[in-house]
Amino acid sequence: MANPRHAVEGQVFRRLKIRKNPSVFEISREMAEPNTPSNGIVYLVGAGPGDPGMLTLRGKECVQQADVIIHDYLVNPRILSFSNATESICLGKHGTGRIYSQDEVNEMIVRYASEGKKVVRLKGGDPAIFARVHEELEYIRERGIPFEIVPGITAALAVTGTVGISLTHRDYASAVALITGQGKNGGPPQNIDYQALAHFPGTLVFYMGTTTVSHWSTELIQAGMDPETPVVATRHCSLPYQESFQCRLGEISARVNHETKLRPPVLFVVGQAAKEFGRYDWFESRPLFGKTILVTRPQHQAAELAHPLEALGAEVLLQPAITITPTRDQKSFDETLSELGTYDWIVFSSANGVEHFMSKLLESHDIRALSAARVAAIGPATARKLAQFHIKADLVPKTFDADTLADELRAEVQGSNVLLIRASRGREVLQRELLAGGAQVKQLVCYESEDVTLPDESIQKRISNGEIDYVTVSSSAIAHATHQLFGDELSKTRLISISPITSQALKELGLKPAVEANQYTMDGMIAALLKSIST
Repeated sequence: MANPRHAVEGQVFRRLKIRKNPSVFEISREMAEPNTPSNGIVYLVGAGPGDPGMLTLRGKECVQQADVIIHDYLVNPRILSFSNATESICLGKHGTGRIYSQDEVNEMIVRYASEGKKVVRLKGGDPAIFARVHEELEYIRERGIPFEIVPGITAALAVTGTVGISLTHRDYASAVALITGQGKNGGPPQNIDYQALAHFPGTLVFYMGTTTVSHWSTELIQAGMDPETPVVATRHCSLPYQESFQCRLGEISARVNHETKLRPPVLFVVGQAAKEFGRYDWFESRPLFGKTILVTRPQHQAAELAHPLEALGAEVLLQPAITITPTRDQKSFDETLSELGTYDWIVFSSANGVEHFMSKLLESHDIRALSAARVAAIGPATARKLAQFHIKADLVPKTFDADTLADELRAEVQGSNVLLIRASRGREVLQRELLAGGAQVKQLVCYESEDVTLPDESIQKRISNGEIDYVTVSSSAIAHATHQLFGDELSKTRLISISPITSQALKELGLKPAVEANQYTMDGMIAALLKSIST
């Protein structure tokens, strides 16, 4: 029997074969109706409450496979970065341009799927909770389009973690009710039994209830709910700029409309479970919560710094200042590979160098080609990258910079042939010092480092408005490239430098680093930032 998620009503199957793979049930068939799409499928995916880490594994798989993504404006753009889709369509936001009607959305989904494309309809939270999924499902089903529903984490479940309260409690909350605060045509919903909710044996969670807070709070009190009942309001649940507070049911309207002037999206948790607000707070207590940090490393390396900062509570923005690409001089690369057996030392001054050198080497050789040479790495990140290729560095300096590496190598390389693996630009200290130590040195440029010339407009705006607290600067090249991107606007933020050499590069540009790492690594930058904040 066919998987019901992919059911196609009213069609005759001449042949049906189901094959299961790790990502999807595939149906191979010949249809009696020739106009049925052969490969098109729609995935209705819950994007979760906002934090991209709360997207399910299955949801991420669907996003990665998609040809087209049709998404709500509340979907975190970081989730879209998982995709290689040729088209990504936002359905609009109130007050900022056109908003697609539900009929337009339905037609768009079916049109793309009928062209044989994998369509992901990405919805905030869970598709089946206040997301009008039934309207889209019915339209898709009636037109014979295969579909799959991928659940997501709804905000009511996420808020229990990010605010530290429980929706249920064995003493006073044995049930949970999810309630919309918005009617079908705007304004309060007309079919809510407030008498029943006022005596509900558990927790009430109001979605989309910001503009109608006066209505539903008054109705609950008039129906018999104690005005002293605790309420927790949470805006931007799970995001690094989450806001939350607790008050009484009788004062929630005044707090929202007059004191805080809270704007959507807000979730309201009503009931005795909400009285434990603040007791188990961890999310908003993290040391970098409320800080916005711009990471300027190349795109493929940004995660090493971005993820730990996010775990500490920061909002992390990505604006690569440089790009890394393979060398354009493949002839020199090939010539050097042919003479690897003549080198006594191979010195790697970056993890990028390891990645590009080893990838090229393994196209035509294996690691035995390096058996005659000892290997040096400028620091632990470079040594870890070597270890991924099953190579253990013979030398890693005590201080992770080119000057210290040169000092420690000089005692080892007299009379030796040394191969330096490097970028297309950078300091010449290694070559100069090793030549002075009596070595014969060849430099191999195995990757190109180039500046990004245009910043993201939204990040440029936030820099200009002084909305970014810190900008990370993890090399001298990135210092120069970041200055070219933002110029004197960088004076409106604070700079985190990876080392004294990078700090010097910043000072020469007229910029003063606010934080400088003692250990010249990504972890060292984070440790220095935390220390500066705590003192």
